[in-house]
This record gives sequence, C-alpha cells and structure tokens, in this order.
Amino acid sequence: MPGVAMRELPQTAPLIDVHAHFYHEGAGRSDWARLNDARVRAGDTIGVTYHVASVLGSYGHTSPTYFPSPADVTRGNDAMAALAASQADRVRWYATVNPNDTRHALAEIERCVALSAVGVKLLASRRADDPLVDPICELAARQRLPVLHHIWQHRTRDWPNQEISDGLDLACLAARHPKVTFILAHLGGGGDWAHTLPAIRETPNVVADLSGSGVDRGMLDQAVEILGARRLLWACDLTMETGLAKLRALDVIGLAEGDVMDVRWRNAARIFATGTFPRCELA
Repeated sequence: MPGVAMRELPQTAPLIDVHAHFYHEGAGRSDWARLNDARVRAGDTIGVTYHVASVLGSYGHTSPTYFPSPADVTRGNDAMAALAASQADRVRWYATVNPNDTRHALAEIERCVALSAVGVKLLASRRADDPLVDPICELAARQRLPVLHHIWQHRTRDWPNQEISDGLDLACLAARHPKVTFILAHLGGGGDWAHTLPAIRETPNVVADLSGSGVDRGMLDQAVEILGARRLLWACDLTMETGLAKLRALDVIGLAEGDVMDVRWRNAARIFATGTFPRCELA
C-alpha cells in the first residue's frame, strides 16, 4: 500500500472489514502465505479490528472459481478455519458453498459453523433468485447467519464462466427470506452502482458493502441518501487500498459521527451474532 506502509493511520474507533479474502497452498500461487501476511499487516496499518473473510475454493486452480468442486470447497474452508484459529483476535470467517450441490452445501455450512464460521459466502455459482439457493437461505435463517452474495452491479448480459446476479436478483431472494440478512457484495465494483441502490431500497434485509475498485465521487453520498447509513458496511474485498480510499471519504462527505461509526463497525456488530466481535461492543 504506497504511502502508508511505514506508518500507522489513526485508530480512533473500531473498524470491521466484512468482505475479505485469504489464500491457501492449494490456490495455485507460490506467494499465498506472503499475500496473507500482507493483508494482516495492511489491516493493522489501516486500523482494521476484524477481517471477516472467506477462501474461494482453489481460486480456479483445480476447479472453476465460481463453480468450485465439493473437494475444493471443503479444502478452502478448512484452510480458512485454520487461519481464523491462528488469528483468533482479528479474523472471522464465512463458509463458502456452491449451491449447485445442495447436499454438500448444507452439510458444509453445518460443519463450518461447528468450526466457528459466522456467515455464508455465495459466489456467482447460481443466480440469486434461483430456487436452488433457497435451502441454503433457510439454513442460514435457522442458524442466524448473514449471507454475503457476490453481486454484479446491474446485470445487462450474461458473462462466461459465472452466473451473475445484480441487486434486483438479490432483492427477489431476500424477499423470500426476510429473516436472513443479505450482504450485497462490492457496491463499488462490477458496474452501475446507481442501478443497485434503488433496486434494493425497498428490501430492508439487504445491506450493501462498500468494497470494490470503484471510488466514484458521489457514490457514498447517494448510498447514504437512498439506503441510509445503517444499511452500509465498510469492506475491502481483495484490494485494501480501495477500502482505505472509502474509509477516508467517510470522514469528508459530511456524515454525522454516529453514521460514520455505523458504517465502520456498528452495523456489522448488529448483523452478526452477538459475541462475534468481542473487541467491538454495542452500547
């Protein structure tokens, strides 16, 4: 992260990254451990209190990224569980599942929750409003698990090797499962965020994470205006420098201090089960 690597930024309040990723030795990268260490160091520099992370199977190394095999799903989740256990003071994790294999997905969620998973991660493996996703959401409701869903901001056509969803698709799913909180992934990535905001406005159990490479002027302002600060979550995804840009923007767009705290950490503390973030306590 140029410009911040040698100094820590002011850590004035808790900060939760609800959309993080780590790698593992089966991900086809020889530098996987270095990348994981770099994320933790960057988080410390920025002031991240907790990373809520997932491992996406083998990241395409031995099965497709968005259609991971059961073996790759399990191996990735095992790696994520081990990393979270080794960084228990600052890492929480999602169980990644592929809804195309319902039996494996449901069993994997149960297994991962027993290993301390706090949410479910859904990739672009099946469109959000597809009935195949319903059993996963029913289990998430029973377990009180938020569901982080990969979203393409405004789906205008299909793309190869993925079954993408946009805000309208996720709103359809959320309407069928009102007891589940759905985190719409990377509002700042994958297309037209201005389409997404009205698409989910009337679906209160959908909240948006701010991750993604887009740092457009006006995006945060409109997100607050349309959704309200209590439906926004700070996040980074793969690139932490863009998360840092949005973090700095939160301090200069005129939000009340309480709204900034909601986005930084309080909304995450409300959405996830009580006790998930012991170093971040709601009044």
